[in-house]
Amino acid sequence: MSELYDHPSHEPVTDTAWSEASARAAIAEIAADAEAAFDPGTLWHAHPLDTDGGPLPSPTGFYLGASGVIWALDALRRAGAVELRRDWPEVAAGLPDRYAATPDLPEWTGGGAVPSLLVGEAGILLVAHRLAPAQWQVDRLLEVVRANVHNPTRELMWGSPGTMLAAQLMHERARDDRFADAWRESADWLWQEWGDELWLQDMYGQLRHYVGPGHGFAANVLVLAKGGLLDRARRAELELRSLDVLRELAQRDGGLVQWPATLEFPRPSSGVRTQWCHGAPGIVSSFAAIAPGNDELTGLLTGGGELTWQAGPLVKGPGLCHGTAGNGYAFLKLLDRTGDERWLDRARAFGMHAAAQVRAAREQHGQGRYSLWTGDVGVALYLWGCIAAESSMPALDGV
Repeated sequence: MSELYDHPSHEPVTDTAWSEASARAAIAEIAADAEAAFDPGTLWHAHPLDTDGGPLPSPTGFYLGASGVIWALDALRRAGAVELRRDWPEVAAGLPDRYAATPDLPEWTGGGAVPSLLVGEAGILLVAHRLAPAQWQVDRLLEVVRANVHNPTRELMWGSPGTMLAAQLMHERARDDRFADAWRESADWLWQEWGDELWLQDMYGQLRHYVGPGHGFAANVLVLAKGGLLDRARRAELELRSLDVLRELAQRDGGLVQWPATLEFPRPSSGVRTQWCHGAPGIVSSFAAIAPGNDELTGLLTGGGELTWQAGPLVKGPGLCHGTAGNGYAFLKLLDRTGDERWLDRARAFGMHAAAQVRAAREQHGQGRYSLWTGDVGVALYLWGCIAAESSMPALDGV
């Protein structure tokens, strides 16, 4: 048994055979439940598992709130996976004002509105513009991106990497070169802040060097590499430096590869999580499209995929950030990189498992989990990816 992951955090994958019909039914069930649970006054009720650490960030946000759920429902509609009953553009259009009035954020943020992508204004504006576009949203998002350039968190959720991603998406959507300039302003600062090995994250009252995409290195590299906005010399250096880091921090056991959550945590299994946010699955998903011809990188990522498969689905649930579906995206990304169909088979096995976890959790708690990155609609998007053999993750890949 490998010591590179925490065995009690995982469970054997279901022996239920892949069924496209079952996957489509699960997607339809998740979407119908989300629409039925929506209330125009309160949006969606928070799930108990999302409130165990205290009050939620704004219920309008992209990570845990209404913007993320609406984004997912609209993405499923656009893909032809579901037919929706509600008029979501009108709801999405009102979310920026709702957020400005009641941001409801943790004390360490000062309690006011923040510009961030996942728990702040940028993600909410992106969703509003996607469903009910207006020029004021474009102009306000530009202000938000520029206001976040020097955010000391230096990571995806709160910091400039997140708002850089928002800028890249709006640049592609609106063909507005102001967003390319704003992206480069943040990229220049982020590049200057890159230390010898990793960026330093200053958040939650702590200083740490995070490795995975949840709060650190992997997502920063992903954002810098996306959209063709980084100049050629820096892009080449980005790939070389990134490979050096992945090689240096890789923990190996035969054909399995793992990475620690932070430089500060111990490296034995007690300090390693195997999730999208921290550990091998997120490293694989973040780097699968980078330097596709580099055999050494392919070997490292394949080892990360093998570890994710051996570890098995996550006991804690089916979601994207730290659940079975998020881990399964590593397999879809490896399918893209290698063309090996076994990764699709493994992705679909995790899909069947995640769908069963959604149903079991709904029975246990008496409600669905209405959020994108921790909840059911993220699983629905993953199931669609398994059907279509398509690896795009919400927002990170423009879905």
